[in-house]
Amino acid sequence: MNATATVRDVALGALALVATLVPRPAAGHDFWLEPSRFEPAPGELVTVGLRVGEPGTGDESAGAPVARDPARIERFALLGPAGEEPVAGRDGADPAGLLRPPAPGRYTLLYRSRPSPITLDGARFEAYLEEEGLDHVRAARAASGAGAEPGRERFSRCAKALLRVAGDGAAAAAPDRAVGLPLELIAEADPYALAGGGELPLALLFEGAPLAGSLVEAYGPGGRRLAARSDGAGRVSFDLDAAGRWLVTAVHMVPAPAASGADWESVWASLAFALPEG
Repeated sequence: MNATATVRDVALGALALVATLVPRPAAGHDFWLEPSRFEPAPGELVTVGLRVGEPGTGDESAGAPVARDPARIERFALLGPAGEEPVAGRDGADPAGLLRPPAPGRYTLLYRSRPSPITLDGARFEAYLEEEGLDHVRAARAASGAGAEPGRERFSRCAKALLRVAGDGAAAAAPDRAVGLPLELIAEADPYALAGGGELPLALLFEGAPLAGSLVEAYGPGGRRLAARSDGAGRVSFDLDAAGRWLVTAVHMVPAPAASGADWESVWASLAFALPEG
């Protein structure tokens, strides 16, 4: 059973699993894809919004809209039974994408951004590291005597959403798979088989390898928030107890390349899907 705790408790407790309805105090950094439909009919128009902010408010439309910007997009595509196709859209528009899944099956909507720089003063950067459970970065800064120094960061986004188009072959297809994003969450069971709720195991990969000890959070209907640290095999499991839209997030930070102008490089991952009604 999940124990109720604060996000700080999660960051300090290895492999702790928590559930809480209290919003996080820090400004949200999460980024996700918001399709208008997770289970469209073949050929149905689906709009795709880009959202950034705090997903744990219980409001399905939470998060600030992000307009389509080709200068920031490295990869924005729909991966389905027939392969990968770019997601169409008008520059500067929200929703940022338009698509029509052509046939029954499982589809992965994916987005990869180009890196962007940001600098925070020392106190704000330390609070952000604590909030996101990035204890290894805090320890490295403290060990080098830079704990009070500004944080020069370069960040990028890796977002996925799982769609199901009903019809022959849809149920037999794998619910999720690795799509080559630098940081990637993968559902190891079918969310669309969890009518009304159930246990969902997930894997977290960084550059194709399991990532251990990372804080992973799941946000669901009614302000639900679950959190766990990935185990030695890069896995977590959540008991999703309500039908509706869910969002799973994670972030990882490593030293930035020497020529990047930053000290640290972060990659943010998200995985969106919807649990059917029971």
